[in-house]
Amino acid sequence: MKLLGHLGNEIRNGSGQRDVQTTLITQVGFTGIGLHSGRPVRLCLRPAPAGHGIVFRRMDVVGIDARVPARWDLVEISPLNTRIVNEAGVSVSTIEHLMAALAGCGVHNVLVEIDGPEVPILDGSAAGFARAIFGAGLTRLDAPLHAIEILAPVEAVHGAAVARLRPQTPYEPRGLRIDFEIDFPDAAIGRQNRVLDMANGAFLRELCDSRTFCRLSDVEAMQAQGLALGGTFDNAVVVDGAEVLSPGGLRHADEAVRHKMLDALGDLTTAGLPILGVYEGRRAGHAMTNRLLRALFAQPDAWRLVTCDAALADQLPGSRIKSADLAAVA
Repeated sequence: MKLLGHLGNEIRNGSGQRDVQTTLITQVGFTGIGLHSGRPVRLCLRPAPAGHGIVFRRMDVVGIDARVPARWDLVEISPLNTRIVNEAGVSVSTIEHLMAALAGCGVHNVLVEIDGPEVPILDGSAAGFARAIFGAGLTRLDAPLHAIEILAPVEAVHGAAVARLRPQTPYEPRGLRIDFEIDFPDAAIGRQNRVLDMANGAFLRELCDSRTFCRLSDVEAMQAQGLALGGTFDNAVVVDGAEVLSPGGLRHADEAVRHKMLDALGDLTTAGLPILGVYEGRRAGHAMTNRLLRALFAQPDAWRLVTCDAALADQLPGSRIKSADLAAVA
């Protein structure tokens, strides 16, 4: 991981009993279609060694470097999904739901083999990924776990959209908190706000089954641009004014803002290490979160690396997850 070059400045926390990195016990596979490409795709998550991070490998690419680390500085700015591109021009898009599931299940190292340019959308949420990752199980690796602690506020602003990272106050638990607000003209969405501390299975219980959404008025425009070609009423929530067009309606009354929080966790995971701080999003999306990470790493006095002991690791997404956390997931 790129940040490992800075470990000379790490701060050790707590009793000195370090917590360690993880990977999967066994491989797990998925098939589906890409939301934007509409192309069928197969994906396999494989165990990886400590320090490997999350790396994609395009199995359909030969003759050039087919490995694409899921890293903030390789993200190509896009408003509708998160796309990573390596120096050879090899890309993988719509990685955010898988990234969120990996973070929400506490996976630090994995090789993602994929035979096309886009991660399968499944049902439009991260639930299918999370279920399979949880079923595969995790193993602990003999290497310390590090995190990025936010020391000073950093923000990105673009029009009415704002994304911000700030330190926790003394009254907030140390870990990652996501505070998100959206505002859409369609009455089926409207203005929604939610705040969630991400420790102790919160991602699995509260966010992972919330699906991507769009307005019916935007569908034709996206398809004219060659996007959303694989979108259906079964893998996205489509709204038109006050009406939810997708069969079965909403899984949560505030499913839209929950999905935005899911996306934010996935995009923050491209930092390469867990983040300790508060993420605040106001009408933010993928591009804004990436701008925020770029601003953060351009300000080295706004963050520091810490070594996680067991108590601190318990505050991270994916800590202490159990089967009951997935029981109510759609």
